[in-house]
Amino acid sequence: VQLQASGGGLVLAGGSLGLSCTASGFTFNNYRMSWWRQAPGKEREFVATITWGGGSTLYADSVRGRFTISRDNAKNTLYLQMNSLKAEDTATYYCAAALTPVGLAPNRAEEYDTWGQGTQVTVSS
Repeated sequence: VQLQASGGGLVLAGGSLGLSCTASGFTFNNYRMSWWRQAPGKEREFVATITWGGGSTLYADSVRGRFTISRDNAKNTLYLQMNSLKAEDTATYYCAAALTPVGLAPNRAEEYDTWGQGTQVTVSS
């Protein structure tokens, strides 16, 4: 079971960046997926989540209206399109899968048991 995040980089404030997370080793289209981020010296923070079929999404207040989570089950890939980026969006971004959900709210980290290695996003102001 593996999640491989990619697409991070350096972008100017107000710019856009797209992240991808490629899954392998499990039936991707059966499971809820999510994006999280962690800035230096801060706690890991929920960003967005999407149901197995893509029909339902949930966003953190801080990114709603600017970020869009999506998935392509045929390609076993999760996406995060980030627009109108701000300096405070600077963090390492992680994708996560809930392969054995325990019934917590989808914005709780404990609901996810499989995590990718992270990709760095730096927004310069």
